[in-house]
Amino acid sequence: MTSLPVITKADGSTEIFDPARLVSSLKRSGAGAHTAERIADTITNMIVPGISSKEIYSRAFALLRKEARPIAARYSLRRALLELGPTGHPFEDFISHLYQTEGWRVETRKMIRGKCVVHETDFYASHPDRNEYLAAELKYHNDPGYKTDLKVALYVKSRFDDIFNCDPAIRACPIDRGLLVTNTKFTSEAIAYAECSGVELLGWGYPVNDSLFVRMSRAKVYPITTLTGLSRAEKNLLIEQRVIAVDTILQDRRQLDVLHLSPSRVGELLAEAKGLLALPEVLHDTLSA
Repeated sequence: MTSLPVITKADGSTEIFDPARLVSSLKRSGAGAHTAERIADTITNMIVPGISSKEIYSRAFALLRKEARPIAARYSLRRALLELGPTGHPFEDFISHLYQTEGWRVETRKMIRGKCVVHETDFYASHPDRNEYLAAELKYHNDPGYKTDLKVALYVKSRFDDIFNCDPAIRACPIDRGLLVTNTKFTSEAIAYAECSGVELLGWGYPVNDSLFVRMSRAKVYPITTLTGLSRAEKNLLIEQRVIAVDTILQDRRQLDVLHLSPSRVGELLAEAKGLLALPEVLHDTLSA
């Protein structure tokens, strides 16, 4: 039996290539079993030792894009989030849109007074049906190998503790929950600390049953950078105009006017967008690659 090659991950670590993991990732994106296995077989036969996970993704994406653009779009979600940069503001706008779609009223960059000092929170939301209030610290990264670590979780916990510990005799304490949200992964130490201390985390692959991937698929909210029919320059132009999410161009196709596209290209983009939003919901996220 031929041994499987070792590949290099985005963070520089290495692992043995697992074709079954690739099949699962393709199927999670919406590919049928036959298509996923065929693409995984093709990729397996062309892999050489030391190849990067980025190269494997690029080859799988190219093959999947020939099959169905909406499925390829969802397969590219992690990369699409990385393309929302270089600043964190588009990611803040995207997370705000996700929560608004889920029924929350959202404010960004809100000043909240704690027991000791005033804090600027990236994200503040209230849910009228639940009488619930939350604040979140958002950490955006455009490096796929970067992981949000323990020191960030400690920093966020201290900020929210100051807000939680406000004196109710002076003013109402304004939040019930505090979250740390990122577009990438968390280190194992950050997860262990958060689970012990009560800080809620939301990121790529965590929590398994309510990760960012799961939440996006449930709400049918995807970043505009997901669409495979757009060039990088076109994506950047839309982001500059604060066109952040795929569902909004279906609600108002005039948002695409800034690109000066032909009617046929507009039709192709809208068809891809409709196909993406029609994909079935993902119930759990067992993959973090």
